[in-house]
Amino acid sequence: MLKSLGYDAIEPWLPAYETDPALFRRQIDDAGLACFGFHMPLKGLVAEPDRFIEIAQTLGAACMIPPFVPKEERIDTADYWKGIGEQLATGAERAARHGLKVAWHNHDFEYVPLADGSRPIDHILGAGNEVLFEIDCGWITRAGAEPAAELERYADRIIAIQTKDTAPPGTTVDDGWVATGDGIIDWAALVPYFRKTRADHIVTEHDNPSDWQRFAKRSIDHIRSLGL
Repeated sequence: MLKSLGYDAIEPWLPAYETDPALFRRQIDDAGLACFGFHMPLKGLVAEPDRFIEIAQTLGAACMIPPFVPKEERIDTADYWKGIGEQLATGAERAARHGLKVAWHNHDFEYVPLADGSRPIDHILGAGNEVLFEIDCGWITRAGAEPAAELERYADRIIAIQTKDTAPPGTTVDDGWVATGDGIIDWAALVPYFRKTRADHIVTEHDNPSDWQRFAKRSIDHIRSLGL
């Protein structure tokens, strides 16, 4: 279905590939798709880097993407988030020895200012330039920040752009997420900022779609209408 709509690749998350990465790779190949990057636990990068490096190689992925820190583990201090950045930088150094990259994927909590006025995202990406960035415009919008400003700020670190769209605040259907172009984000205004980044692909994402095929079709149709 995704191939027929015009998608080139998928960006999976657990448990899709965990049980049998080789089987999952065959399924991707059989569909005529690729896997440029995949989401993985931060703990996997820290405690099991060799295992996830092997998974990356099996999937044919060039980028390993930790996307989250569970709420119960977060500490709202600059030192804590600097530590997360250092863990990513260490993982990136190890991955680089195998020709792989590491990129952070944001949610909303990285844009909530700490008591000292600094932001977690800046500490995470400030630990080393080897840590790259998959920017999620939907979560940035929900955090009350401006995607355009973040695209500009981290243009040289952004290697993938998620065109995740959100409905107006208070929407509960599908957790408030919608297809790209169906929400409140002005994508046409962001396209010039997209083009100034080093990103080489765009990712559509929805956390809880009631109709994933409709989401996939409407999203790629809108992206095409933007000339991307």
